[in-house]
Amino acid sequence: MFLSGFVKVRSGDRSWRDLTALTFHYETQPLPTRAAWYIQQLPVWFHKLSTLVMYAIELALPFAIFIPGSYCRPIASLAFIGFMVLIMITGNYGFFNLATIALCLLLFDDSIFVRFFGAATPQPDSLPAILPSVGVVVLILLLLLSANLVFRIIGINHRCLNPLTKFCGWFDRFRILNSYGLFSVMTPKRLEILIEGSDDGKEWRLYHFRYKPGDLDQPPRRAAPHQPRLDWQMWFAAFSDYRYNPWFTALMIRLLEGRPEVLALLEENPFTARPPSFIRAVLYEFHFTDWATRRRTGYWWRREKKWFYSPVLSLKGEERQLMTADELNGPEGTEGA
Repeated sequence: MFLSGFVKVRSGDRSWRDLTALTFHYETQPLPTRAAWYIQQLPVWFHKLSTLVMYAIELALPFAIFIPGSYCRPIASLAFIGFMVLIMITGNYGFFNLATIALCLLLFDDSIFVRFFGAATPQPDSLPAILPSVGVVVLILLLLLSANLVFRIIGINHRCLNPLTKFCGWFDRFRILNSYGLFSVMTPKRLEILIEGSDDGKEWRLYHFRYKPGDLDQPPRRAAPHQPRLDWQMWFAAFSDYRYNPWFTALMIRLLEGRPEVLALLEENPFTARPPSFIRAVLYEFHFTDWATRRRTGYWWRREKKWFYSPVLSLKGEERQLMTADELNGPEGTEGA
């Protein structure tokens, strides 16, 4: 939790420093929910205040875990759980939030569970004598590995730490612990790849995904705790060239082949009779609409066509033929405005 806040401060991202990151986060995150649209409409002061509260939860409250007393730890845990619930309401992050909430339950004293569930905590009959010694060794190892990790993250590099670094390097292969940096650098724009197929290279029909944005009147959907890997990876692919994502080219080929196991990942296949002759990917920039546009058109999204994400692909027997985007019409401006 602490690293999640620390990397935001250390990254140098201006939107975290001027408290404006949440003014666009809800629409640019990988898979927003319907609630994210409503939160996005709130005023700037609310988003800046939310960012300050987030910093307090991520940077200050983690230290309350280690403060002796009967109240500090439960208060920190309840704040963490509430924070995770808010993230769950506005975004789809698989079982990440549920896993974090499960860890937070361990911060409560056993007596609290006895009070609510009326069952005593079972005690083992006996423990092997060696277990306490093993526990101490494991604790020391974890402290050393954690200290080395923290030194690297905050940029402390001194020759007196070389022995520690060398020792901890022996354990890197086991992935015992790792750094954490969710949303350390924000993505101010939402780029979306839309896949279209055609029989003649002139009229194009859109492939509809289950969860990622596509149709302007389709509201954001809830997927969590399910993790729709294809929809999730499409968000990441939009920020790099298709040549760095070989799985994306494989996806296009499978759609041209009409593979049922791949089509089953989609919401709707526009080519039910037979696969298309051509397929292309077009990059759009998406934004949430405002209240006025939503009331007037019913649209949740507005989009602007940017450029072709990949060449047009077609299959002729066993031979794959690539066509360049210049052979087709270029982008045509803003839709859904």
